[in-house]
Amino acid sequence: MTRPDPRQQAALSAAFAGAIDLSGLKQRPAPAGPPPAVGAADGAGGSGSGSMFVMDVTEATFGQVVEVSASVPVVVDLWATWCEPCKQLSPVLERLAAASGGAWILAKVDVDANPRIAQAFGVQSIPTVVALAGGQPVDAFQGALPEPQVRQWISGLLDALRDRLPGIRAAEEALAAGGADGGAAAPVEEPVDPRFVAAEDALAAGDYAAATAAYEQILATEPGNADARAALAHTQFLSRVDRIPADALAQADAAPEDVALQAAAADLLVAQGDTEAGFRRLIDTVRRTAGDDRSAAREHLLGLFGLFAADDPQVVTARRALAAALY
Repeated sequence: MTRPDPRQQAALSAAFAGAIDLSGLKQRPAPAGPPPAVGAADGAGGSGSGSMFVMDVTEATFGQVVEVSASVPVVVDLWATWCEPCKQLSPVLERLAAASGGAWILAKVDVDANPRIAQAFGVQSIPTVVALAGGQPVDAFQGALPEPQVRQWISGLLDALRDRLPGIRAAEEALAAGGADGGAAAPVEEPVDPRFVAAEDALAAGDYAAATAAYEQILATEPGNADARAALAHTQFLSRVDRIPADALAQADAAPEDVALQAAAADLLVAQGDTEAGFRRLIDTVRRTAGDDRSAAREHLLGLFGLFAADDPQVVTARRALAAALY
């Protein structure tokens, strides 16, 4: 999974901060009958996750999401069945929402079935995730972030809104006292490795050099630490993306033989969540180049594969296409 360009994420967050009019969706007539409970917007069981804090939302029921956001944040996951990055991100969001005890609610929106919602948020690519508070968007990101970054984003969201939305603190206190249903004890968290905390703090601050050094230090003493190796690869990727100019795609299109430009454009596409297009650009570069240029394009593509699980369908498909391009 990848994180979008931090500059684009900041711009997206600013654009969403109170700049979208949801009144049309809020006023859309609800279906006949009593309003469903949170987590069951489209029938018992909500999204099928088994959590009462995860709900499937339609254009007809979106008004309830706006109402719920007056008490706790609602994280809207805009996805589609054909979107591969969505299949990586949505389960992470569902799992975190289920563990939150109701401090925040996940609202899942199939953009193909609910185009008016996608239009209201100005969605240009998916997955797009938007946080609502008090009926207004307050933050957002695009693309499939790694789980540590998703956790960090949600934690920051709750910290920023805890004094504004009364339901956050109430849910957290209930969870700490014995679970959201008042029964089972709250789960015991695994001990936090301070080395990873330091690295993640540096990453959150945009200090890629410090984060890289922290992960490399872990690997120096634990060469087999898969978490540190994966985190280092993501950090290096984010560092590259942060230096890519805004017109990288246009530059690459104008110079198809320039491998460095094609690599930068591929990085940007993957960061934006269009992984298939990013892979395809480098495969096409491999196909039309030779010698050192071909090797450079191939190595860069293999590095991008390393950001994903080995059995990721997009990686499996791209590996086959790369083999065909090479041989």
